[in-house]
Amino acid sequence: MPGVHLKARWAKNALRLKEQGGTPFGHTPFAWRVFGAMNPRKEVNAVLKKEAAYFGDIVILPFMDRYELVVLKTIAICEYGVQNVTASYIMKCDDDTFVRVDTVLKEIEGISPKRSLYMGNLNLLHRPLRSGKWAVAYEEWPQEVYPPYANGPGYIISSDIAKFVISQHGNRSLRLFKMEDVSMGMWVEQFNSSTVVQYSHNWKFCQYGCMEDYYTAHYQSPRQMICLWDQLARGRAHCCNFR
Repeated sequence: MPGVHLKARWAKNALRLKEQGGTPFGHTPFAWRVFGAMNPRKEVNAVLKKEAAYFGDIVILPFMDRYELVVLKTIAICEYGVQNVTASYIMKCDDDTFVRVDTVLKEIEGISPKRSLYMGNLNLLHRPLRSGKWAVAYEEWPQEVYPPYANGPGYIISSDIAKFVISQHGNRSLRLFKMEDVSMGMWVEQFNSSTVVQYSHNWKFCQYGCMEDYYTAHYQSPRQMICLWDQLARGRAHCCNFR
């Protein structure tokens, strides 16, 4: 059965709506977890641990939360999806991403279960930025282009890819790069050299904001997520263009 791991705040709202008697997901077979790292402030960590113990849906990782270490969260998501819930598919998304889970699962159902899958908003022949806030030094990435990769706000991999990532990481042969989405593209490309992977692209996995009939909407505030939820409850996949 398909399983979806979500690194997103909106799952909390979904849980609370369900507790209040709503049926946000029907009987869709999926699970979600929020993956977080340690905060420099002890009181924040204490609150997170308390919430994790109460809801059981937060995984706190044993390192400080920094951009350069986000790739370790992605590895942890792969580990959890394979070792804890034995999911057929794993979805990684950002905490400001709203996901139409039922629609994403329908998209996955159109793929043969025997095929290895990498699905999202795919980038081809993207070049590293060599200056500015997101600059990548030649020492970090000497190549002129990145491998094909799905944008980080929301993408799906099949469990065999996740198992490959875990195996390579376990024997210390997994190359790590600070941009986690590029890292995943690099790992999938390596896996694809021995096992054929179906690369599935769709613009509806939105990189910036939202579009009508979206699969995922990015950069969404809590107010926007509640609005998107209300729209879906009315049967409309419309955007909420306010902050």
